[in-house]
Amino acid sequence: MKKFTLFTLFFAFTAMAVHAQEQEDTFDNLEYNNWSIDFGFGVNKPSRNLSPGVQSEWFENFSLNLGARYMINDKFGLRASAGYYEVLSSNEVEFENNFFSVSGEGVANLGTILGFKQWTNRINLLAHAGLGYGQNNFDTNSPKDGGKDGSLHVIAGLTPQVKLSDRFALNLDVSYFGNIRQDWTWDGYSRNYGSGFDGSMVNLSVGLSIYLGDAEKHADWVDNSPEKRFASKVGELENKLDQLERDMQDDDKDGVPNYLDTEPNTTSGVAVNSKGEAVDKNDNGVPDEIEASLDKKYATKERVEQQMREGGAGGGLSGVKSLANNGLINVYFQFNSSQPEYYSLDAINSIVKYMKANPDAQATLTGYADEIGNTAYNKTLSENRAKRVYDIVIAAGIDESRLDYTGGGVDSSVDKSSSAARQIVRRVTFELK
Repeated sequence: MKKFTLFTLFFAFTAMAVHAQEQEDTFDNLEYNNWSIDFGFGVNKPSRNLSPGVQSEWFENFSLNLGARYMINDKFGLRASAGYYEVLSSNEVEFENNFFSVSGEGVANLGTILGFKQWTNRINLLAHAGLGYGQNNFDTNSPKDGGKDGSLHVIAGLTPQVKLSDRFALNLDVSYFGNIRQDWTWDGYSRNYGSGFDGSMVNLSVGLSIYLGDAEKHADWVDNSPEKRFASKVGELENKLDQLERDMQDDDKDGVPNYLDTEPNTTSGVAVNSKGEAVDKNDNGVPDEIEASLDKKYATKERVEQQMREGGAGGGLSGVKSLANNGLINVYFQFNSSQPEYYSLDAINSIVKYMKANPDAQATLTGYADEIGNTAYNKTLSENRAKRVYDIVIAAGIDESRLDYTGGGVDSSVDKSSSAARQIVRRVTFELK
């Protein structure tokens, strides 16, 4: 009946731990490590039973124990342990007993249960209890000469902890062993005939817990209280709201929020689709809504080719005057530069050929700058651009008396925020007479 009661208590403890885990699983728990290796060394004292006249004192009996522990959650866990306990005589009646034990125990994290985390993150307290098997190994001086005496035992104890780091904790353990069916006293000189536990021992040890796993903290030390989880959840929701607020912003003001906008820098006022992309049905890279206005101001490839064909003899030179005076032959520049783009040399070449084919023709060159920068500086920059093209045309064989140049300053006819639009106003234009 005694064994049945003890086993019932042990499995009831385990069932309680499993039930607690099922309850915890209904929450969003913090991530933590579950496994640890616990070991310690210390001293022990058998409290009963010893033969009359036999003594065994503290600090004379060495002990060593090792355990593997798995915490089911931050409150309850299981442990398997093994121990070696040396029991020696402390008076003239000499004996030596080497006691070995293996145990299976339930573990309760009293620090978490009692709310230690509310006032400390360095001190903790574990409780453990369970059942095991032990064996006494007597020396040759006892009547149980060289014999062995096996027994079941109940073990229970408290383990204060001091956290050294996220991977190590210092332990001080106080455990009580109660042996069942220990036939001989601890010294091996007498048979046991008492009631209750046939043998009992108190063990005091100091040791270390080594925490295993990839998470930052172990279940011994994680604060998984409802208050902590609630605060964590509130923080997560605040972060999500902040992200949602950022996603719902519309940086390019096209009516499509940022998180849906695959083209977040469309030109202001241009029609877009549901993805925030400017409508461009002919796939020419220019939004349909501004394409017509650009065609009026700047030449398309098709229009230039048509006017050159309509120019007739002379390789289309007669069409050059019309194209130039309509703003369709220009020399372009990079930002803050007075050096013509390489591809603009064809425009200069067209003007030079026309003026050589028409000796009476004269030309006025006007330079422009975009809106970026100081107005006075841009006025000078526009003059420098016109002067640069003026010098190239003269170097190509046109007399300077047939040319003049001026700086037109800033051309503000395009969207200042568009780098592509600003490119087309950094130019020198030609007026042929």
